[in-house]
Amino acid sequence: MFFNVGNTCFAGLHGFDIVLIRAKLNSIKDTPQFIVFTADDAVQSYTLDAVNQFLAQRKNPNGCTPRMTYYTSTDYTNYTMVTDWYVAGNEIADHTMTHVGTPPKEEVNGNLIALNALAGIPLSSIKGFRAPFLNYSVDTLKLLAETGFLYDSSASASIPVTDSSSDAYWPYTLDYGMANDCLMVDGMCKGEPKLPGFWEIPMYAFFDSRGVAGPHLMDPWLDAANGASSVNNSATLEYMKNTFTDHYNANRQPIGLYTHPIHLSKNYPGVNADEQMINMINNFLDWAQQQNNVWIVSSEQLLAWVRNPKPISQLDQVPELKCSTPDVPADQKICNGVPQNEEGLLSHCFFDQFPFYTCYGCPESIPNPSSPNPAQKNSDGSTRHRLPENCSTPFWDPVAGSCTCASSSCAFTDTSRPIGPNGANLTGGGTGDSFNGNSSGPSYTPFNGSGAGSIIFGERWAVSVSVVGAVVAAVMALL
Repeated sequence: MFFNVGNTCFAGLHGFDIVLIRAKLNSIKDTPQFIVFTADDAVQSYTLDAVNQFLAQRKNPNGCTPRMTYYTSTDYTNYTMVTDWYVAGNEIADHTMTHVGTPPKEEVNGNLIALNALAGIPLSSIKGFRAPFLNYSVDTLKLLAETGFLYDSSASASIPVTDSSSDAYWPYTLDYGMANDCLMVDGMCKGEPKLPGFWEIPMYAFFDSRGVAGPHLMDPWLDAANGASSVNNSATLEYMKNTFTDHYNANRQPIGLYTHPIHLSKNYPGVNADEQMINMINNFLDWAQQQNNVWIVSSEQLLAWVRNPKPISQLDQVPELKCSTPDVPADQKICNGVPQNEEGLLSHCFFDQFPFYTCYGCPESIPNPSSPNPAQKNSDGSTRHRLPENCSTPFWDPVAGSCTCASSSCAFTDTSRPIGPNGANLTGGGTGDSFNGNSSGPSYTPFNGSGAGSIIFGERWAVSVSVVGAVVAAVMALL
């Protein structure tokens, strides 16, 4: 069932949501244009640096650095980097433990348990899921709904918005079933599966000059455009701009940059990132941010707006779009996901397959679907305390087992500014200028400065060449 609300098409929304949208968004001019930025697979310092080269130098119209969603698989993940990325304001979502498509419940639930136990991500904060290889089934969606996930983002929107039969729907609930991937997944659509209150955030494809015959979804910059035999960055930039413009001028349906960041890493052995490709992506984001009312957001932020839509003039009333930082004294020694606070406090977990750091104590074995939270076995004989439900990650001291913030007055400071017109001084950017032959724009700072916690380049850890080679092969096999 589809509802045409004002100038926007929504699928499967509650009647109450329809009333809200009618009341608050009477014109397309009231609707922001969202660019959803996501990454998939293992989290390491080099993958975060690859993401940061596109986002760290930018600002949304409210002065906040854009946030993104990292669909995390725990295999080959450095848990402390997950903690740091989450505390920095980004969304951590589920991508199974060992990167398997159409996953059994042990893969999905085990990932939840491991991310909570070893990265300190509150279970209540892990709201979303994306299936590896985008391979999922009706049973996958039912499992997610039963487990308590808020949304899935595995379905593809593969028909252009300029087509009258476009499936580029805004996020929708499954009260009336799925509306995407109808021909790709058995038992889908025609009112099924009915999962009241569970959301689907479609993944919106870009389209080259071939239209519906030329879709590009994940890592579109790695694809050859227009039926060519090789990648052409200029052609990619052209169709990315054209597809964005189609969304912007239609119903402002979101558009997405869905990445496997390892392909764009500048500091990972065996990966030769194309500098011009990186400049091209930044050039696209520079250009997009020059359009009025464009926001780069996480899946969680997009869904927060859809569930409680506000016109552009009231976006400062959407808490999820603000930038709140934890009020933790810089000189306080606490292993909490803030690099300056946790220095020297991380546990070093040495495993031949893939070593990692964590604030929460080393497990006696690598977490896996059969044993996602092994017993602790720290080299000094100590026991770290796992995050409780009643304390926020940046304020939990896993060494002492205490919460350092017991009242709202010590919690977070909102650093967002009043929303003004777009402009270089507000949105940042400029790092894509060199793609057009101009002088290079502002640079970005690698996440956590010197890349603390890196299992390859960090000063804290020396890893043999043989282990690095094994990790390279294993991680690349997941993509």
